[in-house]
Amino acid sequence: MFSIPLGDGAELQNLEPWQSEEFRAHVERAREYAGPWVPFTVTVTDTGTARTFLQNYADKQAADTGRLHGIRLDGTLVGGVLFRIFDTQNEYCEVGVWLEPSAAGRGLITKAVTHLIDWAVDERGMHRVEWLASSANHRSIGVAKRLGFTLDGVLRESFPWQGVRHDMEVWSVLAPEWRERRAAGRDDHRTARADGSS
Repeated sequence: MFSIPLGDGAELQNLEPWQSEEFRAHVERAREYAGPWVPFTVTVTDTGTARTFLQNYADKQAADTGRLHGIRLDGTLVGGVLFRIFDTQNEYCEVGVWLEPSAAGRGLITKAVTHLIDWAVDERGMHRVEWLASSANHRSIGVAKRLGFTLDGVLRESFPWQGVRHDMEVWSVLAPEWRERRAAGRDDHRTARADGSS
């Protein structure tokens, strides 16, 4: 199993069907915090539904149409990131994210998604990465903004969830924009180090 350090005791790792009981317990901890926005945190209710969800993503990974990764903090599963859609023919993908409340505010989603987008753009040749979020999900939209995504538009009342029809915002970043932003970030970091400010 791969493991990518995210700093401060956090790691990004694969999530697989054999981890269904651990995943179920994590979803229980995440449900109230993520449930208004992330459907599986409501529909995964026992080890069987957890295994079905994880198996679905294992099948997607085998077919190269999606991927699922967990975020661990000091060894405990606290959230994750995924490619809900991974379309190699049209060179675009959609990223999804979630956390349990104990892990919020540490920048873990931003760091994990950065690794995913680097891989999708640099290794897999993706041209467009999408981020969909309810207009009411200000935390998710904040991450999209921090990562340099651009708001493409709003799909009005397109997502019915828990008795509410949500307006869904479509954000995206294109491969050239991602590379440019990454290069500028590295240049800013080098400049800061050279003048002793970081």
